[in-house]
Amino acid sequence: MNTDAVEGLKHARAALARQRDALAKRIGAIALAPVSMAEDLTRVLIAIEAVDRALADAGHPHLDVEG
Repeated sequence: MNTDAVEGLKHARAALARQRDALAKRIGAIALAPVSMAEDLTRVLIAIEAVDRALADAGHPHLDVEG
């Protein structure tokens, strides 16, 4: 996988992580969140896992530097 492809995956992961965070905040702000929001969050989490696997396969595993 070339450098541009790896960078594209890293940008995609960052965008998905922002979407995950936004969904989690919305779900947390609702007293009784609809199941569809949890399903949306699950789909985003699965997408993040897929991008992480692609990065690892390319020899560039995602390392969480936040702590």
